[in-house]
Amino acid sequence: MFGFTPFDLFALAFYAASWIGYHYAVELGPHAPKSLNMRMNQRRARWVREAMMRDNRIVDTQVMNGLQNGTAFFASTSLIAIGGTLALLQSTDRVVAIFGDLPFVPMTQRAAWELKVIGLAIIFGYAFFKFAWAYRLFNYCVILVGALPSARNHDEKEARNAVHETIEMNVAAGRHFNRGQRAFFFALAYLGWFLGPITFLIFTGSVLVAMYRRQYASDAARVFRYPEDP
Repeated sequence: MFGFTPFDLFALAFYAASWIGYHYAVELGPHAPKSLNMRMNQRRARWVREAMMRDNRIVDTQVMNGLQNGTAFFASTSLIAIGGTLALLQSTDRVVAIFGDLPFVPMTQRAAWELKVIGLAIIFGYAFFKFAWAYRLFNYCVILVGALPSARNHDEKEARNAVHETIEMNVAAGRHFNRGQRAFFFALAYLGWFLGPITFLIFTGSVLVAMYRRQYASDAARVFRYPEDP
């Protein structure tokens, strides 16, 4: 079908299952609260509560601006990646011939190559939408931080609602940013498909292990493991 072998389809299914499974494990599974992303969400909440206790919130808005700038960088990178990927469609015959000369790469039909390129562009397009939406949400966060009531003179219910809104918006922005970065990582795994289904499986498995380890067994994850109190 379109030049794909059954092994290609199996590798693609494994790739999709890995992405979906990782999403479930990190965001929805029973061990999700122990992931690095979820632990950082707790620190986002602490940050907003601390901001509520001070009237001078210039530092908080500067931090938000830094998060916005980082998100804007990745959104711009996604657009560049989309353009570069679609540019490959203009050189399909030449690229297929080059890859066909490699001894360890199976022959690829033109239709299969173009569908692979389009699939890669779709992944980068998904990443762009996630980063663009995260940028917008961080912009909302700046507004919500500015709208926090005064630390010394405020209504308790109003302050509690304002803190809740800011925390939830901050967490949502971080969640979409993380999903955009996840698409980038899995785009690296997808590149293995251009070298054949076996390489695709190896790249996917390697990226999956590396990302899972970063969430649960990396140096950053160990930051939140405290020694026992004496």
